[in-house]
Amino acid sequence: MAIVKSNLLKQLADNYPNFLRKDLSKLLDTILNEIESALKQDERVELRNIFTLETRIQKARISRNPKTNEKIETSEKKTIHFKMSKEWFKKINNYD
Repeated sequence: MAIVKSNLLKQLADNYPNFLRKDLSKLLDTILNEIESALKQDERVELRNIFTLETRIQKARISRNPKTNEKIETSEKKTIHFKMSKEWFKKINNYD
Protein backbone atom coordinates (compact mmCIF):
# COMPACT_ATOMS: atom_id res chain seq x y z
CA MET A 1 0.00 0.00 0.00
CA ALA A 2 1.35 3.39 -0.95
CA ILE A 3 1.05 6.21 1.53
CA VAL A 4 -1.07 8.99 0.12
CA LYS A 5 -1.22 12.35 1.87
CA SER A 6 -4.99 12.07 2.35
CA ASN A 7 -4.64 8.60 3.93
CA LEU A 8 -1.91 9.85 6.24
CA LEU A 9 -4.11 12.77 7.25
CA LYS A 10 -7.02 10.39 7.91
CA GLN A 11 -4.83 8.19 10.14
CA LEU A 12 -3.61 11.23 12.07
CA ALA A 13 -7.20 12.41 12.55
CA ASP A 14 -8.25 8.95 13.75
CA ASN A 15 -5.31 8.66 16.17
CA TYR A 16 -5.65 12.22 17.50
CA PRO A 17 -9.39 12.98 17.67
CA ASN A 18 -8.79 16.04 19.91
CA PHE A 19 -7.11 17.91 17.04
CA LEU A 20 -9.09 19.50 14.24
CA ARG A 21 -8.54 18.00 10.81
CA LYS A 22 -7.61 21.39 9.33
CA ASP A 23 -4.92 21.85 12.03
CA LEU A 24 -3.46 18.42 11.27
CA SER A 25 -3.53 19.25 7.57
CA LYS A 26 -1.70 22.51 8.21
CA LEU A 27 0.88 20.69 10.34
CA LEU A 28 1.47 18.07 7.65
CA ASP A 29 1.78 20.76 4.95
CA THR A 30 4.26 22.70 7.09
CA ILE A 31 6.44 19.63 7.66
CA LEU A 32 6.47 18.69 3.97
CA ASN A 33 7.17 22.29 2.90
CA GLU A 34 10.11 22.52 5.33
CA ILE A 35 11.56 19.26 3.99
CA GLU A 36 11.15 20.53 0.43
CA SER A 37 12.77 23.91 1.12
CA ALA A 38 15.69 22.31 2.97
CA LEU A 39 16.36 19.96 0.05
CA LYS A 40 16.15 22.87 -2.41
CA GLN A 41 18.88 24.61 -0.39
CA ASP A 42 21.02 21.45 -0.53
CA GLU A 43 20.60 20.86 3.19
CA ARG A 44 20.37 17.42 4.73
CA VAL A 45 17.05 16.37 6.31
CA GLU A 46 17.38 13.95 9.19
CA LEU A 47 14.61 12.37 11.26
CA ARG A 48 16.61 10.65 13.96
CA ASN A 49 16.21 6.88 14.17
CA ILE A 50 14.04 6.89 11.03
CA PHE A 51 15.74 8.20 7.88
CA THR A 52 17.86 10.88 6.23
CA LEU A 53 17.33 12.67 2.94
CA GLU A 54 19.98 14.59 1.02
CA THR A 55 20.50 15.87 -2.48
CA ARG A 56 23.22 14.51 -4.73
CA ILE A 57 24.36 15.58 -8.17
CA GLN A 58 23.92 13.10 -11.00
CA LYS A 59 26.57 13.87 -13.60
CA ALA A 60 25.75 14.63 -17.20
CA ARG A 61 25.96 11.55 -19.38
CA ILE A 62 25.06 10.07 -22.69
CA SER A 63 22.11 7.71 -22.35
CA ARG A 64 20.06 5.89 -24.93
CA ASN A 65 16.41 5.51 -25.75
CA PRO A 66 15.74 1.76 -25.35
CA LYS A 67 12.91 1.85 -27.87
CA THR A 68 14.83 3.43 -30.75
CA ASN A 69 18.40 2.86 -29.55
CA GLU A 70 19.04 6.56 -30.18
CA LYS A 71 21.74 8.23 -28.07
CA ILE A 72 20.55 11.16 -25.96
CA GLU A 73 22.61 13.64 -23.99
CA THR A 74 21.27 13.84 -20.43
CA SER A 75 22.21 16.97 -18.51
CA GLU A 76 23.40 17.17 -14.92
CA LYS A 77 20.61 17.05 -12.34
CA LYS A 78 19.93 16.77 -8.62
CA THR A 79 18.53 13.60 -7.13
CA ILE A 80 17.31 12.81 -3.63
CA HIS A 81 19.17 10.12 -1.72
CA PHE A 82 17.19 8.26 0.95
CA LYS A 83 18.92 6.33 3.71
CA MET A 84 17.01 4.34 6.30
CA SER A 85 18.31 4.16 9.88
CA LYS A 86 19.61 0.88 11.24
CA GLU A 87 16.94 0.85 13.95
CA TRP A 88 14.11 1.30 11.44
CA PHE A 89 15.64 -1.34 9.17
CA LYS A 90 15.64 -3.82 12.05
CA LYS A 91 12.02 -3.04 12.94
CA ILE A 92 10.81 -3.40 9.36
CA ASN A 93 12.68 -6.68 8.84
CA ASN A 94 11.70 -8.13 12.24
CA TYR A 95 15.27 -8.35 13.53
CA ASP A 96 15.62 -8.34 17.30
